[in-house]
Amino acid sequence: MTVRAGSPAANPLDPQAMATLRPWHAAERPVGGPAIVDCGWGRLLLGQTFADPDALVGALAGELPQARDVAIYVRDPHVVVARSPQQLFLDPSHAYRLPLQRVALPAPPRHGWTVRDARADDETAINRMLRARRMVPVAPGFVARALADERLLLLVAQDDDGALLGVVTGVDHVRACADPEGGSSLWSLAVDPQCTQHGVGLALVAVLAQRLRDAGRCYMDLSVMHDNAEAIRLYEGLGFERVPVYCVKNRNPINEKLYVGPEVDDGLNVYAQLIVDEARRRGIHAEVLDAEFGYFRLSFGGRGISCRESLSELTSAVAMSRCDDKRVTRRVLAAGGVRTPAQLTVRDGDDAALAAFVDTHRRVVVKPARGEQGRGITVDVRTLPAVRAAVETARRVCDDVVVEERVPGQDLRIVVIDHQVVAAATRRPAQVVGDGRSDLRTLIDRQSRRRAAATRGESRIPLDAETERCVRAAGHTLDSVLPAGEVLEVRKTANLHTGGTIHDVTAQLHPALREVAQKASRLLDIPVVGLDLMVPAVDAPVYAVIEANERPGLANHEPQPTVERFVDLLFPQTREAAAARPGGARSAGGSTPAPTATHPDAA
Repeated sequence: MTVRAGSPAANPLDPQAMATLRPWHAAERPVGGPAIVDCGWGRLLLGQTFADPDALVGALAGELPQARDVAIYVRDPHVVVARSPQQLFLDPSHAYRLPLQRVALPAPPRHGWTVRDARADDETAINRMLRARRMVPVAPGFVARALADERLLLLVAQDDDGALLGVVTGVDHVRACADPEGGSSLWSLAVDPQCTQHGVGLALVAVLAQRLRDAGRCYMDLSVMHDNAEAIRLYEGLGFERVPVYCVKNRNPINEKLYVGPEVDDGLNVYAQLIVDEARRRGIHAEVLDAEFGYFRLSFGGRGISCRESLSELTSAVAMSRCDDKRVTRRVLAAGGVRTPAQLTVRDGDDAALAAFVDTHRRVVVKPARGEQGRGITVDVRTLPAVRAAVETARRVCDDVVVEERVPGQDLRIVVIDHQVVAAATRRPAQVVGDGRSDLRTLIDRQSRRRAAATRGESRIPLDAETERCVRAAGHTLDSVLPAGEVLEVRKTANLHTGGTIHDVTAQLHPALREVAQKASRLLDIPVVGLDLMVPAVDAPVYAVIEANERPGLANHEPQPTVERFVDLLFPQTREAAAARPGGARSAGGSTPAPTATHPDAA
């Protein structure tokens, strides 16, 4: 199916042109046969180049394991699906078209980063971003092959430190099948969910569109999930318009969510819902006990276990109490030979001890003895009056307050399940990047909305006294306009719930850090724990364990199989069934519904 508009220069959105949709004549089809383009996540089949529905059905049947093929421009999708209804389904996505020759492409300001052609050594970082977005990763060696394929344009956004921020793929239909209409399409737009830069997704789309326009292409199409309202607003704002173009896909494990109907909305938060979803995929019965607080019960083979997110009945009350009180955590770990920061319990009337502690360590952390999600914590306090003020802040969370030496370095979270390290990630405090125009209040609000969108509402930057303190300490106020490209940390704690970002470093973890995390879990005698360490580098053996979380969030650790290992712990008899499931575990290839997915914070 194509849009017959008379010539490549014609308006591809003209209503009369849209009314004449039909397959190409045989003489118009490529001499070499149907056009099939390897896009890394699978093959793109240009449906208008196939002689008949049966030919297209046969080609789709050749989908490889772990690949996710897409047939686009299918003239009669209902007929194609009817040819093999057990194999195929109609993708519930909308198609949008950008008329390249008659729209003004934006040139968003870019400070501290740029868009460039991908290189072969970008493949690991590209797959990290795709997996983080629950999109299908590209096959090994694909990026190197794509560089030699004139049909493909693979672009990445990179910051000044060399880290990749986003990726997008373009397909040139003229080079793919001598398209007489001068078409092209956009696929696999993904922005790192931890990205703090603004406008990365928009820039990738704009640069790709400019490249294709410079090559003489008339339009650029894309496919976006029908309910992705944020992405649709982005595209429509750029000038994309809906077109009657349809995609057909194979029924496979990754596409399953698209053809079995919407999942049950249990009302759970993301940390609990991920576990419930994985359990149901294994045939484990899940009963929601209290959605608001994340309680559910899993049952299988006569065994039932109640959980609150990743805290289950397998964790004893004693183990939980050891983690719940930071003073007890430190004592247990220090007694076992694990390095922990110096700590002082604040006692009313003992100002001399408090003053001596501050004088000795110079820079300290004040925190409630019991608490979670970064509430009541003040980091990098340097004077006795400031410590006293921080103590009062901490007491709003818990009457008992501790002061600790501030250990410099990176904030590292290690998730240990069944006394084995499953995931490790560095956590960075919330930060904003100046654009030379917006005040800090606006920048913080904008970044907070992006973090919320990337974490399904779990991460936001609060505009509270602690944020104002951090801004003032940097010599600014919330009304200050940050110079373009300048980066400012607006929180000192790296907690996800207060806008922090998380970055997987499992593969780089030093063996000594792995060993100490597993040792700590045994000392605490806890089957599931999130250990927080301060380290100078993740690939070095130096560390200090600062906290242990008895209910660690298992989300945001892609591509590590944290949820899978948790369910393995609860129901080990389902481990083999999960591994044998078509498509394998998430760590082997992600669990995205579609390789074309885009996300609200891509802008």
